[in-house]
Amino acid sequence: MAEIVGGKPLAQLQQEFLDMRFGMFIHFNIPTFSTQDWADPQMSPEVFNPELLDCNQWAEVAASANMQYACLTTKHHSGFCIWDTETTDYSVMNSPLKRDVVKEYADAFRKKGLKIGLYYSILDTHHNIRAGWIKKESVEFIKRQLTELLTNYGDISILVIDGWDAWWSRISYEDVPFEEIYNYIKSLQPNCLIAEHNAGKYPDSELFYTDIKHYEQNAGQLISKETNNLPAASGYPINANWFWKESFPTDSVKSAESLVYNNLIPLNEAHCNFILNVAPNRDGLIDDNVVAEFKKIGKLWQYPGKAPKLEIDKQPIITTNLAKGRPMDSSWSFDTRISDFANDDDFTTAWVSYDTVEEPYIEVLLDENTSVCAIGFAELDDVEFYDKAGHTRIGNYVITYFVNGEWKELKVEPQNSFVRIHRLLSEIKASKVRVTFHNCKRGLAISELLVY
Repeated sequence: MAEIVGGKPLAQLQQEFLDMRFGMFIHFNIPTFSTQDWADPQMSPEVFNPELLDCNQWAEVAASANMQYACLTTKHHSGFCIWDTETTDYSVMNSPLKRDVVKEYADAFRKKGLKIGLYYSILDTHHNIRAGWIKKESVEFIKRQLTELLTNYGDISILVIDGWDAWWSRISYEDVPFEEIYNYIKSLQPNCLIAEHNAGKYPDSELFYTDIKHYEQNAGQLISKETNNLPAASGYPINANWFWKESFPTDSVKSAESLVYNNLIPLNEAHCNFILNVAPNRDGLIDDNVVAEFKKIGKLWQYPGKAPKLEIDKQPIITTNLAKGRPMDSSWSFDTRISDFANDDDFTTAWVSYDTVEEPYIEVLLDENTSVCAIGFAELDDVEFYDKAGHTRIGNYVITYFVNGEWKELKVEPQNSFVRIHRLLSEIKASKVRVTFHNCKRGLAISELLVY
């Protein structure tokens, strides 16, 4: 579980982020000078030459839409840094520009009264921070870059992290240890929120490895406007892509009316901040058609003040699931859905109990006297597997743990959601953890056993 390291309480920071309501995402980096959003990692710094770069123009555009903050891509997946860094020569300081874009951005937006956010990619294909290449030195490299970003540019309200624990990056939270990086960020800036870009993998009822649930809307990650009760952000580009393309100045952009009435207002009512992306062009300026649409947004929507108050205070999960990859056991299950489907770190697969078992159970074998602070499970919520998604198969359940040669029962209040995590009042020691289900319906499927 997450631990506050000084600064404001996390719940207060989350609410303050929601109170900002609306911000500007700024995708501006070496892919701006490529034809693809994911640039060649060997692309020369010489191409990065925005001769008219004016971050004050960016800030004026944000202010015209009544935005309260912004977030800039300091480093994307191909590893090019747009700040004055001592960690690598693959940076803006070796480009024709030779100016610290992060500093100019932070100064310009603060001058307009806007809060500062930064985006940072863990995946870095230029510096070989990718599957199969990660070493202790890789983690230290990441920490050195984060140190620069979080100590040289004043208060950072939010750090959006990408390229980590995704099917396409294949960098796990063990390869680059999440808890270590999370606590390191908080040690540098206790009031900086972390928004890990992992909503495509983890269920929406818990803050798995993030302070803010971050949805990439155009990648199909859609927040439930009816049921969401977690602090969230939804990112969406006003253009067709995140980074600038040659057709953008003449292409149609998303309309102010749709952005305000179909996104901003309803998202805000669902505890979700809306972050609208702009893609400055190769001169370093936001195109005229985008500037015009932002002014329309500002006429349609005035900042109304604080957002609806969060009703649930949930701490993020930042530690590794102790059940992940461990030996599993269970009552009789379908041969193609055996117990180790419930600790494969994949919420789309599941252990499925055989229909004739009246009281199915699933358990994980841990090391002797393993310290445990929370136990739970995630039920499969898959419309392709069940007749209807959203209908639980679980009746009642009992959680037990094995210690000193005997099983002991945990006294927990039953929950009723697809992810059920019971945070313990005090740490226990266990060599096994078991969940037994009673009065469950046929087709019980558990996607992950969760032990922290």
